[in-house]
Amino acid sequence: MAWLYLFVAGLFEIVWALGMKQSDGFTRLWPSVITFVFMLLSFALLALAMKQLPLGTAYAVWTGIGAAGAAIAGMCFMGEPRDALRILCVALIVGGVIGLKLLAKTNA
Repeated sequence: MAWLYLFVAGLFEIVWALGMKQSDGFTRLWPSVITFVFMLLSFALLALAMKQLPLGTAYAVWTGIGAAGAAIAGMCFMGEPRDALRILCVALIVGGVIGLKLLAKTNA
């Protein structure tokens, strides 16, 4: 269950990062509200996951999902560059997240 919490926490991190971009420096109400709600949910699920998972693994996977997901979302929805080197870098992040999951010493 801890890995599911962590995965969803990572997805929520993507949502709050997108919300923060859309909030225009917290000057727009609803994107700001979405940012804070999903930020709290993301942190709460990360905290639950950390009850069973090692700190380094949980935090690295959480930030990796958020970073890769935000980069992909930026490329797909916000017109950010999609050059081969950026895509390679995102792939390296995803590979690192998968590696940490496979190497984790947990019974979760």
